Amino acid sequence: MATTSKTILLFCILISLFLISSAQSCSNYSFSGTKIFKSCRDLPYLQAHLHWNYIASTRKVDIAYRATPTSPGWIAWAINPTGTGMVGSEALVAFLNPNGSMTAYTTQINSYNPSMQPRALSFGVSNIRAEYSTNEMIIFAIVGPLKNGTTVNHVWQDGNSVSDNIPQMHSTSGPNIQSMEKLDFLTTGFTHDNIKTLKIAHGIINAISWGILLPLGAFSARYLRHIQSMGPSWFYAHAGVQLSGFFLGTVGFAIGIKLGEMSPGVTLALLFRPKTTNKFRKYWKSYHHFVGYACVVLGVVNVFQGFEVMGSSRSYAKLAYCLSLATLIGICIASEVNSWVIFCRKSKEETLRREGLIGGSEKGSGRMG
Repeated sequence: MATTSKTILLFCILISLFLISSAQSCSNYSFSGTKIFKSCRDLPYLQAHLHWNYIASTRKVDIAYRATPTSPGWIAWAINPTGTGMVGSEALVAFLNPNGSMTAYTTQINSYNPSMQPRALSFGVSNIRAEYSTNEMIIFAIVGPLKNGTTVNHVWQDGNSVSDNIPQMHSTSGPNIQSMEKLDFLTTGFTHDNIKTLKIAHGIINAISWGILLPLGAFSARYLRHIQSMGPSWFYAHAGVQLSGFFLGTVGFAIGIKLGEMSPGVTLALLFRPKTTNKFRKYWKSYHHFVGYACVVLGVVNVFQGFEVMGSSRSYAKLAYCLSLATLIGICIASEVNSWVIFCRKSKEETLRREGLIGGSEKGSGRMG
């Protein structure tokens, strides 16, 4: 069982790393100032991201293109109104100047060896500018009106060299020749509706994992272990509930990574659980008990804070959670009273047995915690 539990836990940790990396998407990015984009897309190549607001009344698109070039060279984002590749595309280009400032302009890509000189485009471009921060370049602009509706063939690119204020040739292999796709400004990307849905999922998953399963795991360890008829089943129940809570908590953490969820230090303790004969066992038990109960309290507090953050402090969801929590607390109080009654009774029986006032050889376990 111990080997199986460790295998499952390691699997959960690997899944968590994948989910956390997946959660670090364009939807989590915050621009400086008060700029907010309703939609975004993590582009599949060149570590690039596109954010936008589509303005239906004017058929224009307010965009922000972010990319991290291999060196402080140049980046470009383009729309091809007539084809699907680089040739024929009309681009917004930006590069870093030696003094640390950014230059941004428009140009047309009319061959495989374009001049990259500033040129006007067939569609309007206004408010073009660029920023550079922490090795990332960002191009801002408003493009349009778009002639071909909201669906465009777009291309993005970067290079590592600028000479005499002219971007030089980019790599002609790998991602640099794959960075193109079709994009619909109305339906493609990660929207604020998606974000709202994920926030709800984040709240539900974490309320179940940290607010219910974690306390249930602590309950099973404290009270079920004293039921002699269960044998080692109490430990399997405890480990199973905690692993389930850990996995769900990891999913919730991945969804809401910017909220800074708690560390999975309690469940990780399973990996380092010494044998009962090990001299460090008592230290491990102290750590496990202290951190475990602390996480139960912090987990419940975190759930209530989550309701406040989501503006659901007076919602039926919070009422349902409060009722569930109150029920669990009531069961714990009843179980605690019952455990102490059993403990005191067995202690009294042991005392009488040692004094020879009663017979019998059965011994009960009176340990608590």
